[in-house]
Amino acid sequence: MLESSARDFYDGLAADYHLMFPDWDASLARQAKALDGLIRARLGTRPHAVLDCSCGIGTQAIGLALAGHQVVGSDLSPVATARAAGLAAARGASLAVAAADLRALPFKPSAFDVVLGADNSLPHLLTAEDVRSALGGMRRVLRDDGLLIITVRPYDEARLTRPQATPPQVSHTPDGDAITFQLWHWHEDGEHYDLEHFQLVPTGDTWDVRRRRTTYWALTQGQLTGFMAGAGFADIAWHASDSSGFYQPVLTARAT
Repeated sequence: MLESSARDFYDGLAADYHLMFPDWDASLARQAKALDGLIRARLGTRPHAVLDCSCGIGTQAIGLALAGHQVVGSDLSPVATARAAGLAAARGASLAVAAADLRALPFKPSAFDVVLGADNSLPHLLTAEDVRSALGGMRRVLRDDGLLIITVRPYDEARLTRPQATPPQVSHTPDGDAITFQLWHWHEDGEHYDLEHFQLVPTGDTWDVRRRRTTYWALTQGQLTGFMAGAGFADIAWHASDSSGFYQPVLTARAT
């Protein structure tokens, strides 16, 4: 299900991903500042070897590379990683990229100081077996005492309130303002939902409506903490946005 849903979703979204942000470059810089602060506070101030294993078009990876880290970006979508490489080069950043499934990371053991999985990527894995497989692979490519960083939506609240939609986001384009919003269709189990992603992009006097669909598992903080502990991580901690500076809740853990 992951291959047919998430990859198609992000292959189709790659060219328009930046339209989800009012100013993508400003978001890139802001997110990198928050993540760089977390990394250096826990591992020291030197540059670190970072794997962004859900890099998309480089929203986190490029900023971390510009901050001095040695960054590799991988993602299920080869279309997204290709765009990430181009965007990085245009901004003077060194970013190696690879197309790779979270559950089968093609990197050597202990190759990285940091593994990052941001932008709610882990909840694309819809079963406990898949989540365990992904976290086990992340642990394998981390050095001992390396740092894992995962960011997800605040699903504890969402599981209670079951939101049906997200507020519209507006991005400025040369042709006018583009609008992005989501509809959430909850499954009967109360944990999974199908997401319909809409973008209204101005084209002259009309709108081009772009609709894409994927599925998520709304993992609570307790569920994710349990998976982390089972995969060999310790010092597991959650960081709220007001303390981390990142726009989603952040989970950090150390490889043991």
